[in-house]
Parts: sequence; C-alpha cells; structure tokens
Amino acid sequence: MKLDIRGKNIEVTDALKDYTTKRLSKLEKYFDDVKEAQVTLSVDSEGHKVEVTIPINGMILRGEEATDNMYSSIDLVEEKLEKQINKYRTKLYRNTRGAGFRKSLREEIEKEIKNRVEPAEAADAFNIVRTKRFALKPMDEEEAIMQMNLLGHTFFVFFNANTDEVNVVYKRKDCNYGLIEPHFD
Repeated sequence: MKLDIRGKNIEVTDALKDYTTKRLSKLEKYFDDVKEAQVTLSVDSEGHKVEVTIPINGMILRGEEATDNMYSSIDLVEEKLEKQINKYRTKLYRNTRGAGFRKSLREEIEKEIKNRVEPAEAADAFNIVRTKRFALKPMDEEEAIMQMNLLGHTFFVFFNANTDEVNVVYKRKDCNYGLIEPHFD
C-alpha cells in the first residue's frame, strides 16, 4: 500500500513518514487490493491531528485523531481503523458463515457506494457553502448502515435495491437506526 503523506502547517520529516508508514502498513494484512491511502498530518488549535482515508473498491475507510503529540495521534488513528475493520470483519464473518474475510469483504465492497457525503462546514443560516455529488449504487438497508458506520457519519443517502428509490438511514439518539423513505404526493 502506497501512502500519500501530506503536511498542513507542519513539515513532514523523514522520521514522521517512516513512523506513519510503519504503523499504517499493519492494516495491509486485512486487504489484498488496497493501492493507496491518503494521510494528512496537521497542526492547529486542536493539537496534532492525523486524518487517514483509504479507498477500498468503492468503499471508504476513514479515521481521524487529534492529541498533543503527532506520534500519539498516529498510534490512535491506526488503532481506530483496526477496530473499525475488526468490527465489520466479525459481522461479515457471521453473515457469510466463515467464508473468509477477504473474499466476503471484497464482495461487500463491490456493492457499496463509490463516494461519500461530507458534512458541510459550519455556515450561516441558508448559506450553502459546499455541494457534493456522488454516484449511487444499489444496496440494502444493512449495507447502508455498515457504510455509514464505517464513515463515522450519523446519516447516509443510498439507492435502496429493494424499493428502487433513494433512501436515507440515520442513527437515532436512542442508538437505534431510522430509515427515511420519500413519498411524493
């Protein structure tokens, strides 16, 4: 896996590159076909922040951590991504009755949406500051919830394969999930 490591308000030294590569290359054992990952190291008012985005055949694995030390942030984001992978690895294993994580993940990924919806940055009332366009691939509600959780979002727009309509799944305050099905009069 090739890492595209960029710095924002920080010079990315060889030591930082080596450490980041060493830690994040541990994730390669879960995937056969990951070619590239984007890593952004930044320093701002929140501290030392690390953002990692790994596109996997149309699905996005993303993690973000901020601490007062860049090396700690790298460690935490790697652990966070590994926990996300293990959570869905267990779920896929149960759903496929042990058919193998890599094979079932590849099949699951092929069903997922190519791009993700980014939450708009904070803006004044009714002032649209960002527009996102993304391709919709058919999936069922469970797959949409999995993708939403992988992205760490509280809602996810998807094309429902069962109803042939655009739907939205969302996480409720009671930790359950909701489904919005539009109805046109």
